Amino acid sequence: MSTYTKEQVAKTIDHAVLKPEFTDNDLRAHAAMCIEQGVYSMCVKPCDVKMAAELLKDSDVKVSCVLSFPHGADATSVKAFQAKQAIEDGVQEIDMVMNIGKFMSEDYAYVKSDIEAVVKEAHANGVKVKVIQESGFLSKEQVAKACELSYEAGADFVKTSTGFGPGSATTEIIQVMIETVGSKMEVKPSGGIRSWETAVGYLEQGVDRLGVGSTEAVLNGSTATGEY
Repeated sequence: MSTYTKEQVAKTIDHAVLKPEFTDNDLRAHAAMCIEQGVYSMCVKPCDVKMAAELLKDSDVKVSCVLSFPHGADATSVKAFQAKQAIEDGVQEIDMVMNIGKFMSEDYAYVKSDIEAVVKEAHANGVKVKVIQESGFLSKEQVAKACELSYEAGADFVKTSTGFGPGSATTEIIQVMIETVGSKMEVKPSGGIRSWETAVGYLEQGVDRLGVGSTEAVLNGSTATGEY
């Protein structure tokens, strides 16, 4: 029997509204659901931050957004500007994608400075930064290395996946993250969390936040279908 209530799980969820075909009406519907379910934040595309902030302004639901999504391949100066723009539009947390190609090239100095540029802009405005590794591309050793770089760059969270890359969060990847930086950073599995059991399993493992696209299904104890 789970020791978590529906309300407790909801308060750990960043509800993802990230599919490219989502319209303004979809955003309105998701915002209403987020308020009704009492989730922690609604995570939107950069172009939707301003509208999300308006929709959620009288609620307890925070506005988070992705940045350089889903490949992390924007130039560092562009990422920093994206962070500045999102903050001006009303974002409260930023989920940036690590430059995956540079990381796979073992250009760790680039990866660290890339994260630092976003962290500098965000932290100056009281905004937390989560670094998405897209861990489906990585070995366990690479996951640990990416965690270390994120910590050295001053980020607040490490996060597994965009939901649009290979694989999804796994208990094995989360364990590496917790063992590597869990005592000094927060950890967020994302991608593939489509049931109550999966969500609670990660919370019991020790994560701090959950990236979920199928929030209603998860909180109502059913299993969602689809790819996110």
